[in-house]
Amino acid sequence: MSRIRTLSLFLVLAAVWGSAFMAINAGLAYFPPVLFAAFRFDIAGVVMLAYAAFVVDDPIPRGRDEWTVVAIGATLIIAAYHAFLFIGESDPAVTSAIAAVIVSLSPVLTTVFARAFLPSERLTPIGVLGLLVGLVGAVVLAAPDPGNLAGSGTVSKFLVLLAAASFALGSVLTRASDDEMQIETMEAWSMLVGAGLTHLLALALGESVADVAWTTEAVLSLAYLAIAASGLGFLIYFHLLDQLGPIEINLVSYVAPIFAAISGWIFLSEGIALNTIVGFLIICAGFALVKRSALRSALREYGVVR
Repeated sequence: MSRIRTLSLFLVLAAVWGSAFMAINAGLAYFPPVLFAAFRFDIAGVVMLAYAAFVVDDPIPRGRDEWTVVAIGATLIIAAYHAFLFIGESDPAVTSAIAAVIVSLSPVLTTVFARAFLPSERLTPIGVLGLLVGLVGAVVLAAPDPGNLAGSGTVSKFLVLLAAASFALGSVLTRASDDEMQIETMEAWSMLVGAGLTHLLALALGESVADVAWTTEAVLSLAYLAIAASGLGFLIYFHLLDQLGPIEINLVSYVAPIFAAISGWIFLSEGIALNTIVGFLIICAGFALVKRSALRSALREYGVVR
């Protein structure tokens, strides 16, 4: 995969996942949080299974190894991540800014898990510095209230942290697998099994379809999350996971807030403050530190440096 195509896919992923914050915030006004996540992957799983049946020879996982990968994706990346995130964000004490800061810990958590499961994915000291610089940029961009960050909603904030940890661990374990299952098959069945697990959790929490208000805005938010953020987004994510590894692909959590701010400005008339611009520049610096070798090679290829 060329560098330009990889970068383009990375930016598309950041755009659809960043703008998904709008759809989540809109949808939580009409859906119970866990049931909202379950509906999202009901639709996305069916769409992706149909797509897998069209593009791969065998759209059904075979053998213990393939079903193990599906179980990892379904449990950690789909069910646990989205259930923890949606429940955490449903608490008024957990603003989008606070959630963005906590989720931005995902690359750091991925690095921690990779040291245990993927020794070859370890970063150099400069790479670790880049991760920390990117995290600072995410904090500046989100501009959380320090008093609120340490104040009310402690349990909900911890749930968002568990969401980030679940996603990071799922990424590492998926990468660590030697299985050769087609990405489309793995994604479709992870979504379907993950949706089933999320429905069971919603049932245990007492959430019901009777609690849903089926408005136009509710349907549009659900459709965007299911098709764009889940179907397209996770298809790109798993392709890039294979190309870049879990540490570098999870840098998307640093870049996504930029697109969240831009989409909020375009569709919700939210202003872009100075901290947004400064945070963006700091994130770019952190990303450049992590990807310095690839950037240097690209500049040499185009004759910019020797």
